Amino acid sequence: MKFDILVLGAGPGGYVAAIRAAQLGYSVAIVEKENLGGICLNWGCIPTKALLKSAQVYNYLKHTSDYGIELEGLAKPNMDAIVTRSRGVAENMSKGVQYLMKKNNVQVIEGRGKLLKDKQVEVELNGNKEVFEANHIILATGARSRVLPNLPQDGKKIIGYREAMTLREQPQSMLVVGSGAIGSEFAYFYQSIGTQVTLVEFMPTLVPNEDSEVASTLQRSFKKSGMKVYTSTSVESVDTSSDKCKVTIKGKKGEEIIEVDVVLSAVGVQTNIENLGLEELGVKTNGPKIEVDDFYRTNIEGVYAIGDIVHGPALAHVSSKEALICVDAIHGLSPKPLSYDNVPGCTYTYPEIASVGLTEDKAKDLGKEIKVGKFMYMASGKASASGNRDGFVKVVIDANTDQLLGCHMIGDNVTEMIAEVVLARENKINAHHIIDAIHPHPTMSEAVMEAIEAAYGKAIHG
Repeated sequence: MKFDILVLGAGPGGYVAAIRAAQLGYSVAIVEKENLGGICLNWGCIPTKALLKSAQVYNYLKHTSDYGIELEGLAKPNMDAIVTRSRGVAENMSKGVQYLMKKNNVQVIEGRGKLLKDKQVEVELNGNKEVFEANHIILATGARSRVLPNLPQDGKKIIGYREAMTLREQPQSMLVVGSGAIGSEFAYFYQSIGTQVTLVEFMPTLVPNEDSEVASTLQRSFKKSGMKVYTSTSVESVDTSSDKCKVTIKGKKGEEIIEVDVVLSAVGVQTNIENLGLEELGVKTNGPKIEVDDFYRTNIEGVYAIGDIVHGPALAHVSSKEALICVDAIHGLSPKPLSYDNVPGCTYTYPEIASVGLTEDKAKDLGKEIKVGKFMYMASGKASASGNRDGFVKVVIDANTDQLLGCHMIGDNVTEMIAEVVLARENKINAHHIIDAIHPHPTMSEAVMEAIEAAYGKAIHG
């Protein structure tokens, strides 16, 4: 069977590419060996947010008296019910992608795909193989949990994000290795529902890619919740021979052994490019990534790659945007290449983190003449009213051009606020224009305006 476009992988890159291609009139098929929606929808972005919502509700229940509400009886988390709800959310979203495939006449082929010569793809399912042809083949095979040699995951005592998402019994103690988005979110979740969490980060700060003030604020918040936090610390080994995991860590004070029920390895992801037929076909790679141009064309005519398997941050929204650019380019629409320096990042801990562009330290390292403005949540009427006064919005502005070089936020609802700055940067809107635009009051979003006002010495509430 032959198609115009064949997509390998049905994650946020793959299924978006398939739908867009179908909208443009192409005959399209998508190959997926597991669940439509990929890791993000089934095992990442979406179900983790369901878990985090449960943690948020539980925290509200523990502090109802702060809001003038008397709660009789003891609220307690039900791990099995929390996980069941989370899996239900993921399943419903996956069914939604199934509907979109049918709506757009995208043929779904179950199995694992492998590139062959002459624009052919071999799909294997349960030992049976079938060959399909396509004029254009888009690789969107994503990534999986990275495994370190000294942290071999057994799925029981040393686990990855999949197991962390589906534990039916709440562990009393957990050690989380890595404080990126995955590690920090799971550390926050489990600490919030009553597990004693120890968070270990190799770099000097938590969330090492974020602004240093954001990182220190998150660390204070985690410690305030009772979490044990170690930075500049490595995990040397894990002994799982007894009931407890004996974890040897090494930091500034030397070695220490910590005993916990479960160890969660959250040290990033590794790309799924093995056994795709890349070598046989001669597709160029650079380490774990496939080399592509601005429109995601590989060196082999008719073969494209998007998402986690190419350069750029491994984020769902990046994959989806790459998918649109790739398909539009195939159609000859001359899309604008993606601005990788304007990709927002979000971490859904409490407090939330959102950022885009240069940090203050990075801007200084580049020799930029900058203005920095910061607005503290404690000065926000909406934050005070909602009882979420921890956090701030920080902007970094080019002093010569008034362009927003970066914005870094930590606090309630910031993941919903960062898009304003992304839009401004994408369209070269200067900081003064944001000040000129009326922001509704009281809202969290007016903190962006307030931070910019502070950068120019015009702060009213700061």
